[in-house]
Amino acid sequence: MMLKNFKKKFIGDKAFYAMVLGITVPIIIQNGITNFVNLLDNIMVGQLGTEQMSGVSIVNQLIFVYNLCIFGGLSGAGIFTSQYYGQKDDEGIRHTFRYKLWMAVILTAGAIALFMLIGDSLINLYLSGSSDGGDLAATLSYGRTYLNIMLFGLPAFMMLQVYASTLRECGETVVPMKAGMAAVLVNLVFNYFLIYGKFGFPKLGVAGAAIATVMSRYVEAFIVIWWTHKHTEKNSYIIGMYRTLKVPLSVTKKIFIKGTPLLLNEALWSSGMAMLSQCYSVRGLNVVAGLNIANTVNNLFSVVFLALGNAVAIIVGQLLGAGKMKEARDTDNKLLVFAVAASTGIAFIMLVLSPYFPLLYNTSDAVRTQATKILIAQAIFMPQAAFLNATYFTLRAGGKTVITFFFDCAFVWLVSIPVVFLLSRFTGMPAHFIYACGQIAEWGKCVLGFILVKKGVWIQNIVKDS
Repeated sequence: MMLKNFKKKFIGDKAFYAMVLGITVPIIIQNGITNFVNLLDNIMVGQLGTEQMSGVSIVNQLIFVYNLCIFGGLSGAGIFTSQYYGQKDDEGIRHTFRYKLWMAVILTAGAIALFMLIGDSLINLYLSGSSDGGDLAATLSYGRTYLNIMLFGLPAFMMLQVYASTLRECGETVVPMKAGMAAVLVNLVFNYFLIYGKFGFPKLGVAGAAIATVMSRYVEAFIVIWWTHKHTEKNSYIIGMYRTLKVPLSVTKKIFIKGTPLLLNEALWSSGMAMLSQCYSVRGLNVVAGLNIANTVNNLFSVVFLALGNAVAIIVGQLLGAGKMKEARDTDNKLLVFAVAASTGIAFIMLVLSPYFPLLYNTSDAVRTQATKILIAQAIFMPQAAFLNATYFTLRAGGKTVITFFFDCAFVWLVSIPVVFLLSRFTGMPAHFIYACGQIAEWGKCVLGFILVKKGVWIQNIVKDS
């Protein structure tokens, strides 16, 4: 009887998983291909040397903060988009789209100005440890070159996210996937041409890697924008989208109140991740390089549980918008269990393969050893990360953005960073043990997330007229 009740509450039928996979598989394919190509990019740059690979990885960590600020800035409006779509309200979707556009422009302009003014200082934060036989000045120079070119790609990334996020929130995940596949193909091909100077192209090293990435950003953005405007029968909300850029004050206020905690959360969380990387960097260039390899591989294996988090936001958000509260809770329970179960299987595969990925890099044995040990630690804690990710998106789907703020980034800054900061600077503990301690510190967050989801504080329709 207990097993039967468990299955009824936490296990879906074939139709349920077909629906979930219909949403998640395109996202998994897109992000999987993107992260696989990122891995190949990383290996290509790694063939140039440890300094080149480290310089590029540091800049990518900084741009990651910008990327997540865009994600957070658009997510508040995205909650409303999903629920407006559930109500078949095109005008509501237009309002959220325009809000996203304004938010993206402001964030991108600010990021470009910041990187242009203090880019070198930000890179130097990661070069405060020992050189471990590497050249810190060369690492800074390669990082600066890469950053200056990558800035040209930010406007394309901005527009891509505005359009692609709206498509996904309205249930269209295949087109962003196809655009992503085209982009990674462009990135991969021109990386090979421009990094190594093949087929008559100049040999540009890290500059070539940056140029290829910028090209791919514009290709991806063009495809998504073109398709959206071409297929107005599917995207009726896009008709008259640019007739005005005004957003009603009442809508702006609602989105701002719900969205600001998400923006602050993503900004503080991503800067917290950057801070954690900086803590590890005091252990030297070997750890910086090893962590770069491990994170690149880990990103590839994490696409499954990250896509399932998106599925939670989309499916549960639409059910809440349609007023189907009981179905939303039931669906969320099944999605949470599915996310953890799937990530456990993926984590086992990653654990088995972890010693082999670092062998693909042209670097020292010390760096490879560091990377392998960190990869093993990341694999062990992947199911935990999957649970926390699904919990976060559950709370966010119901508009509980203040709770998600404290649940996510406040925990990083108040617990994770102090633990890693103290252990990295005042103990001789190896980097992979420090990582494990940081993850163990999040057990309290797991308990809190379980309680909040079980109590159903997130079950509400935030677009329903009062």
